[in-house]
Amino acid sequence: MPGQAAIEPRRPRAWLARWQAWRDRLVGTPEFRRRALNFALGRWMARRSARELFDLMAGFVYSQVLLACVRLRLFDRLRDGPLGLAALAEQSAVPAEAMSRLLDAAVALRLLERRGSALYGLGSLGAAMVDNLPLAAMVEHHAALYADLADPVALLRGRADDRALAGFWPYAGAASPRQLVAGQVADYSSLMSASQPLVAEEVLHAYPIEGHRCLMDVGGGEGVFLETAARRAAGLRLVLFDLPAVAQRAHARFQALGLSDRASAIGGDFLRDRLPVGADVISLVRVVHDQDDAGAQALLRASHAALPPGGVLLLAEPMAATPGAQAMGDAYFGLYLLAMGRGKPRTAAELTQRLLAAGFAQVQQRATRIPLQTSLLVASR
Repeated sequence: MPGQAAIEPRRPRAWLARWQAWRDRLVGTPEFRRRALNFALGRWMARRSARELFDLMAGFVYSQVLLACVRLRLFDRLRDGPLGLAALAEQSAVPAEAMSRLLDAAVALRLLERRGSALYGLGSLGAAMVDNLPLAAMVEHHAALYADLADPVALLRGRADDRALAGFWPYAGAASPRQLVAGQVADYSSLMSASQPLVAEEVLHAYPIEGHRCLMDVGGGEGVFLETAARRAAGLRLVLFDLPAVAQRAHARFQALGLSDRASAIGGDFLRDRLPVGADVISLVRVVHDQDDAGAQALLRASHAALPPGGVLLLAEPMAATPGAQAMGDAYFGLYLLAMGRGKPRTAAELTQRLLAAGFAQVQQRATRIPLQTSLLVASR
């Protein structure tokens, strides 16, 4: 099974390996870099490489510019039109000189743009942040991730203590997750609820749910995915399965939404308890990548056992090696989940093999409109 044992690496062909070794030796020399600047293509390549390397180095600073804009509510302040430096500085309670630096930085990052000589308006990226509570919540949340990555080598060596993300996601390291109480699950449940609507829309756009009679969302948090499904399929029954303290929050949400007659929330631990039966479609939305290999396989087997013949499993999450989003899967989630203390990103191919090993007869990948947010595998029992 992929991920459970070391896989013999497939080596490149001999001629390709020799060419790559020669290229690495050549490009890595100062003399080559100096000579490359003497002709047009070489200058273009050198400038592009320098810019990309600098962006990697400066990425943390860029992210803090975004965080400052979010915390100062600059995008919302500019929603009705451009404003000048003095007005933005006064509204934000930031000295004009410091605000000028922030505004110039935001312009450089396309968060804002200059309007004439004295006004600032929304840039192409900043416009997408207006009233975007899910993304703003994620920007705020990343302070915990950056704290854990202050010494990435210590994190990689397992020597990082008191990790902020491990505390934020307490179930990741709890000996008995079902014993977590309301105060311990509130913060992460709220964050997941804030970031769930876009993911739910993408999944349900890629897989119409209307043909099913009962959907069970395992690890479904406060029920946002089921709420979205309820709007799309009027006759669909809804079941949520999550830790008891989380299920209580979902139950209250269903009551507030007037869904109590068709939606129920059941408390349990999906790594230790049998899943309820009766649903003909089960969703695992951003759940499998939170699990180590043994836990992921146990969850897929439990989902298979809970489905009837012909039942369907929806596995939706950001996946490694997604075309156009490789950095998100392998770099971002690889380090995020390491700091969290459990789980790892997996490719669609690896997840497909795990689904087949769990007993599913057929697995298909469905295209989503924003694969950066989520990819989708549909498995049939």
